[in-house]
Amino acid sequence: MKEKRQVPYYQYIISILCVAFLVGSGSYIYFDHQYKKQLADRPMQSSELKKVDALYNEIVTNYVGKVDEEKLVDGALKGMTEALDDPYSSYLNEPEADELDQSLSGSFEGIGATMTMTDELPTVAQAPIDGSPAAKAGIKANDQIIKVDDEETKGKTLTEVVSKIRGKKGTEVRLTITRGSETFELKLKRDTIPIETVKGEPDAKDKTIGSIKISSFGENTYQELKDTIISLRKDGATSFVIDLRQNPGGLLDQVEQMASMFLEDGQTIVKFEDKQGNTSEDTASSELDDGFKVKEPTVVLVDEGSASASEIFAAALKESGNKKIIGMKTFGKGTVQSVKNLNDKSEIKLTVMKWLTPKGEWIHEKGLEPTIKADYPDYAYLAPISRDKTLKIGDSSSVVKNLNALLKALGYEVNAESSDFSEETKNAVAAVQTENSLPVTGEVDNETADHIEKEVAKKIVENDQAYDLGIKELQEERNKN
Repeated sequence: MKEKRQVPYYQYIISILCVAFLVGSGSYIYFDHQYKKQLADRPMQSSELKKVDALYNEIVTNYVGKVDEEKLVDGALKGMTEALDDPYSSYLNEPEADELDQSLSGSFEGIGATMTMTDELPTVAQAPIDGSPAAKAGIKANDQIIKVDDEETKGKTLTEVVSKIRGKKGTEVRLTITRGSETFELKLKRDTIPIETVKGEPDAKDKTIGSIKISSFGENTYQELKDTIISLRKDGATSFVIDLRQNPGGLLDQVEQMASMFLEDGQTIVKFEDKQGNTSEDTASSELDDGFKVKEPTVVLVDEGSASASEIFAAALKESGNKKIIGMKTFGKGTVQSVKNLNDKSEIKLTVMKWLTPKGEWIHEKGLEPTIKADYPDYAYLAPISRDKTLKIGDSSSVVKNLNALLKALGYEVNAESSDFSEETKNAVAAVQTENSLPVTGEVDNETADHIEKEVAKKIVENDQAYDLGIKELQEERNKN
């Protein structure tokens, strides 16, 4: 079985994005109406809370040190959700709740990455936001932040780490990151992160095909998609590629409206199963999509980073709309979360239902299989070049091995398996510098590293097998007609 991997930052050209930023777990479906109509109020059981109340009073009354009562309550509430052992359920204090709300609309200032806690270390939960400082620097899912500006993160809360990483546009932050056995340092300049969820343009070679990237499902994604399709139609598009790769999810009402656009009224979009095993389903309708239908041939691209609402969309189009899904098996998140205000500006994000595909399959922790399997080239999964020091002849490390693999991907005569900065490595680096009008030193500084990575990013785009297969499928369908 092929090792499950996440596409690195080189894919920022192909628009990788997530809905949440530096707050809690990443992929989720946030909804309201299903929760309210299916979950009855449960009366408080005072006997169940007696121990909690007793412990609180004991600490406040007798603890010898200073007690922050608000922090004590927050800790108890977080403890309850953590005890569920569900990565998608969490208590959010006021700053965290505010950040989650911002992530679904507008913009914010920071580096554009989603964080969670794993093994007591802040960990990047999903791919960074397209074009963000985090994406440009090469941060990727599962990277662990061990230092922020030389200050260790172990032992600190996620909120404390987030507060140090976030900051005003134009200011800098240094992160020390571990990825597998490799440790490296990156310097990032904070920026305003716009949350634009849909981008579309005619295919570069075939203007009759509209290429649409949906990066998340935020408050305005349905309208953005509708506007994008209208614009592409005016440009001559008669078919569409919908790219959901590295899309971690978002709002349920948005994905239902969007899926409805591609289905006939009455066809199933998604099914739900509640705690009691009761099932229900939502179907396509003109009421959902305002009568705006997409009848043109369409294919959908997915990968291992396509999660939650992305999987609902892909499953609906695959099973109800008979559309081809191209790429890799998806993430496998088949639960639904409700985000509920706790009346004091804090919120609880709680898993309240399972969602099932139109055929009734629960894909949780299994993923949705594509119709046609296609992956990125192997070099798409190489790490970015560490920026903690200049690399030069005589160096030997895993960082140099990664550099050699990147240079080999660009066609230079180096040993991709070697950990040594050899004479061949120096010559290849000098060639890169010559071709890009850089000072020819044969050493890899930040500017040289940037150019190497940009060239690899360009090559990945030019060798995007899933996208190319999508174009081919649409062309063949057009030729049949």
